[in-house]
Amino acid sequence: MARFHFKCIECSEEYPEDPHRLVCSRCAAEQMPGGAIRGVLEVVYKSLPDAWPHFRLSDPEFLHAFLPISDESVLPPLPIGDTPLLEDTRLRDEFDMPHLVVKDDTRNPSGSTKDRASLLVVTKALEYGCDTVATASTGNAASALAAVAAAAGIRAVVFAPATAPPAKLTQMMSYGATVIPVEGSYDQAFELCRAACDHFGWYNRNTALNPFTIEGKKTAAIEIAAVLSPDPPDVVLIPTGDGVILGGIAKGFRDLAATGLIPKLPRLIAVQAEASAAIAKAIRSGADEVAPLQEATSVADSLNVEMPRNAIGCLAEVRRSEGAGVIVTDDAILAAIPKLASTTGVFAEPAGAAALAGLESALEEGLVDRDERAILMVTGTGLKDVAAAARVLPTPDPVEPTLEAVEARILNS
Repeated sequence: MARFHFKCIECSEEYPEDPHRLVCSRCAAEQMPGGAIRGVLEVVYKSLPDAWPHFRLSDPEFLHAFLPISDESVLPPLPIGDTPLLEDTRLRDEFDMPHLVVKDDTRNPSGSTKDRASLLVVTKALEYGCDTVATASTGNAASALAAVAAAAGIRAVVFAPATAPPAKLTQMMSYGATVIPVEGSYDQAFELCRAACDHFGWYNRNTALNPFTIEGKKTAAIEIAAVLSPDPPDVVLIPTGDGVILGGIAKGFRDLAATGLIPKLPRLIAVQAEASAAIAKAIRSGADEVAPLQEATSVADSLNVEMPRNAIGCLAEVRRSEGAGVIVTDDAILAAIPKLASTTGVFAEPAGAAALAGLESALEEGLVDRDERAILMVTGTGLKDVAAAARVLPTPDPVEPTLEAVEARILNS
């Protein structure tokens, strides 16, 4: 008997598991070119645990308990997830928030939260007998897919804007992925990947389009709740581009609330860069739909999306949680990189540091109280984009190799 089925987040139409099923047929018929994905499907289980399993978060059995995995033996041999919650006193003192916590997802194998989605998508591809998985990405999802595919022994094909940070392009090539840089935006790469998957018969990992991307990312919420049990967080601040990380975290908390493992849903705050803030603008204006942007650009390349693919679901999840959207400038994002690193030891890329910049804005706007248990989702390591951090951290000039020169430098620092 099947453990789960799919359900459309728009019309509630239900579908059985099918390797060729990515979206709801009825709602996908309303798809507009370049628009948000219509007919996004979510996984609905016949049952989920109503008590915390006794095995470790990193054990395959834990994943199997909460995820739509039929055969644990095909899980790629790469330890993903089980990343730490950091209760750093210096950061807490900096913000006068005694319950502030950092979820450090920079420690995933490829350095980002996107590993969570890729692990599940590749596992399902192996279950379905697929030998090639493709995705479009500004960098992190592609690197994540490349890493997991390498561990699984299958081919990864990635479509990335040619403007992606060189470190990310080098990383995905190092894993052996077939990298296709695209002269255009992420949105154009997304559509090209979709067309290529249809033409070549590849399994499509594209964010939001593949329902298992959202399901994989929910593991971050499950880990947060398991570690903090019995008290869930009050609010989670999430860097947001396409809206799939937020959608996945929301799905994780909803699954846990449905089985009674947590007593309430935390508020979710979507943090977006000023020039790529389609979702946050819709939240803040009370709009029913997310309007696309033109030439979305930001120092946080992972957040650069003109039309968020999970716009419909993300908007619904934020409002269901009674959350909010905040918009941060590139200057605030860049300033947050050394602030986070120097108080916690976590070096984040701009998109990851956006969570801290978002907290500062949320506090100013009264969206977060200082005595709340707040979680910062730090989604990617700074080693993916060192050049961005260098914009606010210029390398010091060299000194003569003498103690006098060192003393002079220290006194003037």
